[in-house]
Amino acid sequence: MSLGARPGRVVLYSHDTFGLGHLRRSRALASALTQSGVAESAIILTGSPVAGRFTFPPAVDHVRLPGVKKLADGTYVSQTSGMDIDATTSLRSALIASTIAHYEPDLLIVDKEPTGFRGELSETLQRLRARTQTRLVLGLRDVLDEPDVLAAEWARKGAVEATEAFYDEIWVYGPRSVYDPTQGLPLSDQARDRTVWTGYLRRSIVDPADVPDTPYILVTPGGGGDGAAMVDLVLSAYEHDPDLGPHAVLVYGPFLSGEVREKFETRVDALGGRVTSTGFDSKIEPLFAAAQGVICMGGYNTFCELLSFDQRAVIVPRTEPRLEQWIRAHRAEELGLVRNLDRFRDGLTTEAMVDAIRALPHQQRPSEAGADGLLDGLDVVISRARALMQQPLTDAAE
Repeated sequence: MSLGARPGRVVLYSHDTFGLGHLRRSRALASALTQSGVAESAIILTGSPVAGRFTFPPAVDHVRLPGVKKLADGTYVSQTSGMDIDATTSLRSALIASTIAHYEPDLLIVDKEPTGFRGELSETLQRLRARTQTRLVLGLRDVLDEPDVLAAEWARKGAVEATEAFYDEIWVYGPRSVYDPTQGLPLSDQARDRTVWTGYLRRSIVDPADVPDTPYILVTPGGGGDGAAMVDLVLSAYEHDPDLGPHAVLVYGPFLSGEVREKFETRVDALGGRVTSTGFDSKIEPLFAAAQGVICMGGYNTFCELLSFDQRAVIVPRTEPRLEQWIRAHRAEELGLVRNLDRFRDGLTTEAMVDAIRALPHQQRPSEAGADGLLDGLDVVISRARALMQQPLTDAAE
């Protein structure tokens, strides 16, 4: 059904097998598209186990796909008892197809994976391209991985062929001047001509929340699933230097739990209030906005928040299994936006973290390095979505 017959509908697919990044990015996009009036409503398809703990605008809903978990060896297992990974993927694929068939979206935005988790989107993409007016967009974050590694992964998944065959546009949620995530991919000139560099996705305070009255730095490992090393390093710094300040507010994230977190809590208690901690906080934006500085990992959403709230920051990027966070932090440091606590250069030592925290108040803010000019992403997305949904099918990519 065309946009001329009724207000637009948008589906955002977010496989979310690990962490919070895909879900939070999809929520920001869905909110912008509905609040701007470009879309009457939006549905997010997500595999995130914590999707129900987020608030969504009235016009945005979500469908929770059965969860999967990635093991250390890179394989996946189902989180649904009694189902193997093949059965779970089939169930996810059927739920995706049914939702799209009944909802009849004017626009489908696919996050990062051109064919979805284990190819679960392939049949739906073929059906949409052959029989409907739905426009298809592939959304990519600013950095995916090292070019050679990414090229091998996309070749294995048939991702280049899917991108060429199905997608009307490719949206890169970052500026080309910072990094090109598609370098090394054998995309055709036609596909590259359909690539739109949106800029970063600006964040704002959607849900007000209480913040500490006294000065503090925010410590956040994002979702927390791979953040134990960073948290350990920050706690070691406060344990090592009794005069280190200011107060630190540690937000663990929903995936840093169990015995690891219990041990951290014992150490936090022993610091006598110099560090306080909390678990998952879906309203973390107010904490970002009011902090004196931030110690964090290098995920895409965290980086957008640093720029949006103009925060001095020390990024401790993970380097396994991907170099994505390190590439982002390294490039951001080159541009003067953040400090990268680089394990290859600085070493992840207690002394290095103490020095970084002490120097944090003296760093320049991202705005002093021109960050405001990097944050046009949501405006560009709104503009491109409006244009695509009003575009005759014969003008779209074939």
